[in-house]
Amino acid sequence: MTTTDFTTSVPYREVPDRNGRLYRIGETDRDIMGRPRWTMVLFPWMGMLGISSSEYAFTSAEDTLHEAHLWNSGHIFWLMGVWIFFQAAVAFPAGQLRESGKLPARYAMMLGALGTLLGYLSLAFAPHVIVAYIGFGMFSGIGAGLVYATCVNMVGKWYPERKGGKTGMVNGGFAYGSVPFVFLFTSYMDLSNYETVLVFVGVTCCTVVAVAGWFFKDPPKNWWPAHVDPLKVSDDPRIVRALAKNPPAVKQYTPREAARTPVLWMMWFCLLCTAGINIFGIAMQVPFGKEMGFAGGIVATAMSLKAIVNGTGRGVIGWISDRYGRRNTLVIVCIVLGCSQFGVFFSGNMGSMPFFLICSMVSGFGGGAIFPLFAAMTADYFGENNNASNYGMVYSSKLISGLVGSGVGAVVVSAWGYGGAFALAGSIGLGSAVLALFLRAPGRPSAKRVVPNPHPIGEEMA
Repeated sequence: MTTTDFTTSVPYREVPDRNGRLYRIGETDRDIMGRPRWTMVLFPWMGMLGISSSEYAFTSAEDTLHEAHLWNSGHIFWLMGVWIFFQAAVAFPAGQLRESGKLPARYAMMLGALGTLLGYLSLAFAPHVIVAYIGFGMFSGIGAGLVYATCVNMVGKWYPERKGGKTGMVNGGFAYGSVPFVFLFTSYMDLSNYETVLVFVGVTCCTVVAVAGWFFKDPPKNWWPAHVDPLKVSDDPRIVRALAKNPPAVKQYTPREAARTPVLWMMWFCLLCTAGINIFGIAMQVPFGKEMGFAGGIVATAMSLKAIVNGTGRGVIGWISDRYGRRNTLVIVCIVLGCSQFGVFFSGNMGSMPFFLICSMVSGFGGGAIFPLFAAMTADYFGENNNASNYGMVYSSKLISGLVGSGVGAVVVSAWGYGGAFALAGSIGLGSAVLALFLRAPGRPSAKRVVPNPHPIGEEMA
């Protein structure tokens, strides 16, 4: 399969809505890139599969890396924290470069593929833990950040009228793509083959990301599907329902304008809390399960189920948010995420394997669902044109949540035990649900503040 860049001019027009927002209509997806736009769901999904193992499967390799390189367990958790730090740190500058045209999507994906490969090579052959921090923590983290920011924002640009489910599906690849690697690291990799396994995983993931990225192409600014009139009510009930529950942004906010709105920083803090809980669960579930006496196979199964449900939840929650509204769905997800932390601890403390697996899956669902919700909500509130930069600002909260959830989480466990740590995580999740109630799209008046016309049309005046 090859891509073709079309240079022939296709008639289009830009029409404004009542808020002055422009919509570029008249061009189809095939006019722009020579193929249907569903391919820009498939290829971003593949790209997310390629980077998922670095976060969701990494802690499953803890024992082997500890024995092979004589790294203590603290280094493992801080390596993950550093990886997440750089993965989040690159989101905003990558968005700026992408939207300025200085970093095309295809090049961003190729750099991401290279970073992924360097990360696994450093884990396999690092002569010192510092090399692993640079190779895996920094290079692989930056590469994953480039891929993540490019994939998530790409699909929203191609589906501006119904972005929730599509964004969720692509985002889901970031979790369930790690499932085979969880079992590979837990059940197969050991001191005799760890270098071969890590090189194999690095080459495989690099290839998947590079192949997917080769087909990436952005739509024009303000593009809207030709078959959907943004100024009229659509005949498709799915589009009508999605736009009614999640209206388009009143205008295309620049990053500077978005940063001046309080709601962006409320979203930033809410994602900080919920992402921290998610990362805490990823980092601590394996050692917690082992300490509670569960066999390694059970722990690996629990982690795999968590990743599967985490990924599936991202797609399902996007579809649900299209039907019932992004903010309402986020409130429910925060409640589920908070309550599940208490469930994971009590199930492990009781030694109940079925209950532990169920709570792990519920926690994975809540932890995964938050990311596509915030990605789609950012586009809903601030527009699609600058979504890579605007979502980069919101997503930058993961700079802190990664270090808090993984590294600081290990410190809290040492000081308070697993009971205190899981109780704190659960309480933060419930507090996030309260904060989510106050999220409102900027520039759009509340229904309670709309004053009826005292002289409606048709009223006879004396």
